[in-house]
Amino acid sequence: MDVSFGNLLKEWRQIRRMSQLDLASAAGVSARHVSFLETGRSYPSRGMALRLSDVLQMPLAESNRLLTSGGLAPAFGQRKAADEELAPLAMAMQWTLDHHAPYPAMALDRHWRLVALNTPASMFLAPMGVQVGDSLIEALLENESIRAAIENLSEVEYQLLSRLRVELAHLGKDQVLGGLIDRLADRVTGYVPPAQSPVVMATRYTFNGVTLSLFSTISQFGGVGEIAYADIKIEQLFPADEASRQLLLAMAGPEI
Repeated sequence: MDVSFGNLLKEWRQIRRMSQLDLASAAGVSARHVSFLETGRSYPSRGMALRLSDVLQMPLAESNRLLTSGGLAPAFGQRKAADEELAPLAMAMQWTLDHHAPYPAMALDRHWRLVALNTPASMFLAPMGVQVGDSLIEALLENESIRAAIENLSEVEYQLLSRLRVELAHLGKDQVLGGLIDRLADRVTGYVPPAQSPVVMATRYTFNGVTLSLFSTISQFGGVGEIAYADIKIEQLFPADEASRQLLLAMAGPEI
């Protein structure tokens, strides 16, 4: 369904909880001009549309949608993975994953689907039936092997729910993430977090009486005007204690 520039602008202004005056002040224009854009009495220039989308922190795909709704050409690319122009990004992603060994690392899209894994991550996830293309959130919700292996499952689900809510607030709207949040919220009903959060919130996996304790960091591409990579995040797992470090080294073998 086609959406007018004015309606889309108003929708995103409301998503960001901004008044017309708030948006106008941040964009350096009059509230009257914003009002005219929303009602269709004025038409946006390309520069104005991009400025407004920047102020509203719209994801790249939504910025393109705002532009095209105003009869303007999209600003951000949406190339196929095999496109040569994407090669430096693909190489950077794979280099980051590979050089994190012997610790697990993975690339995820905005819906937490696995895009790529390094060898330690594949060795860790494959026995539980998780591979590239699968959703980590779906796996956590439905894969009984994973759920049974996580010693502090309620804590992990609670922390993940908080993280997804932050991501959804940034994206503004996303039906898939919204659905996952609803399902996770049902799982953590009744969970009471500790009065003081630990310095490191680690996920504790127990296999055959052995516990592997891992925490993670998240990194994303900066300054990328390409929709395919704008939402890619790289999660790098680290051992939370010496026993876990030694176990990861043993799993990796002498070649790492």
